[in-house]
Amino acid sequence: MGWRYAGFRLLLNDKFRRLMGENMEIAKPLEGVTVLDFGQVYNGPYCGFLLAQAGARVIKVESRVGEPLRTRAQATSASYPFSMLNGGKECITLNIKSDEGQKLLRSLVLKVDVLLENFAPGTLRNYGLGGKDLLKLNPKLIYAASTGYGDGGPYRDYLGMDITIQAMSGVMSITGEDSGPPMKAGAALCDFLGGVHLYGGIVSALFQREQTGFGAELDISMQDCVFPTLTTALGAYFLAGEQKPRTGNRHPGLSAAPYNVYQSKDGYVAMICIRDGHWRKLCSAMGRPELADDPRFVDMKSRSANMELLDESITKWTIELSKEEIFKKAQEHGVICAPVQGLADVVSDPHMHERGSLHWTHNEILGETVLMSTPLRFKDQSPPPLKPVPRLGHDTNDILEEMLGLSRKEIDELRALEAI
Repeated sequence: MGWRYAGFRLLLNDKFRRLMGENMEIAKPLEGVTVLDFGQVYNGPYCGFLLAQAGARVIKVESRVGEPLRTRAQATSASYPFSMLNGGKECITLNIKSDEGQKLLRSLVLKVDVLLENFAPGTLRNYGLGGKDLLKLNPKLIYAASTGYGDGGPYRDYLGMDITIQAMSGVMSITGEDSGPPMKAGAALCDFLGGVHLYGGIVSALFQREQTGFGAELDISMQDCVFPTLTTALGAYFLAGEQKPRTGNRHPGLSAAPYNVYQSKDGYVAMICIRDGHWRKLCSAMGRPELADDPRFVDMKSRSANMELLDESITKWTIELSKEEIFKKAQEHGVICAPVQGLADVVSDPHMHERGSLHWTHNEILGETVLMSTPLRFKDQSPPPLKPVPRLGHDTNDILEEMLGLSRKEIDELRALEAI
């Protein structure tokens, strides 16, 4: 259908909604867009998931043995990530190392709007299937690649995974306590930031194509994507002229207080006061209004200078209460606070379930699990229902028949040649 058709249909749907009533469901933002998703592990597949949830037709393309996360997806933690990131996609196999597989890809590229991948730089180019090669065949194609360090510069060929990007980007150097080694963030931040930026680049390129009629080749570097998260730490660095010691849960520049995680009777809570008014509200919540005018805590500069004493005073209050009690008092007094939730809390979070962000589902390996919907929401539009991931190559026959007009005999011959 193409992006132009999808955008036109969105405009028509909006006009029909105004004529027919507000309850009419309009087209998804990316309906009419077809994507070949060569993504593997987290980065590319998350981009593909977001595209599918926005209404695009996403065809996951894997080798004949499956992408790495699928092949690890037995009774391991990998089975959950694979299910979470690949629902709502069709699945085909394609052997890009074979001549016939390469011919198939060149034919498929003529039928799609986007090809996304997060291979090592130059992987597809080595087979004559890089961005410039495929754009010659389909000038309207969006060829979108995400790699550790981008497709240029001295780091180009360095292999990049989340932990190594956290190390190279500076994230690990500012994470943890000064008394210990650098620490990585527990979440796979770099992979998913890369996926989000890849998605943003694709949507931007589709919009540009509306204006120019031409596709684009995208080069997304995970290192580039992570750098902006250092903003606070970099501010402290340039102010001091050197990198200060790691500060654990405290403000990276040690210039805001309270700003920490405080122990309760049954866990921890996080609290921050960014204005003097917030500090006064916390003093009221603690039943210690006199602390607000204590010369040691009267303004942010004083509180930061007396951070140890300040945190001790707050902990004397929090240690006597449960997380729920502290959070309730904080909400009553307008204090910025949140309990530190464990994974069991997070997957059952009532707010996220009520918003439709999380859905309980049955996994044949893990039992009852939670799957996520897209964080990208549009008013008056519901995300598509979550679907299980097809088995490896489940849709290969149907897609080759539909898109390329191949007969069942021709498909069987390709399978015998190990092209699919």
